[in-house]
Amino acid sequence: MLKKRSLVVAGHSTSVTLEEEFWVELKRIAALRGQSINQMAAEIDSDRAGNLSSALRVFVLEHLRNEAGKD
Repeated sequence: MLKKRSLVVAGHSTSVTLEEEFWVELKRIAALRGQSINQMAAEIDSDRAGNLSSALRVFVLEHLRNEAGKD
């Protein structure tokens, strides 16, 4: 199910729509990094090529792939 949430990225409010599973992972990754989701989204936003929702999904996918590679 898609969930729309508001984020503050680089001082600007924006809304992002992601599946609940991605929100859960973003929260987990942010906690591991000692960051808020807003802080992490700002970093992702600064390097993105597409829309922010897609960039967040790709970030989560890459993070999970890197974690899986550590085994």
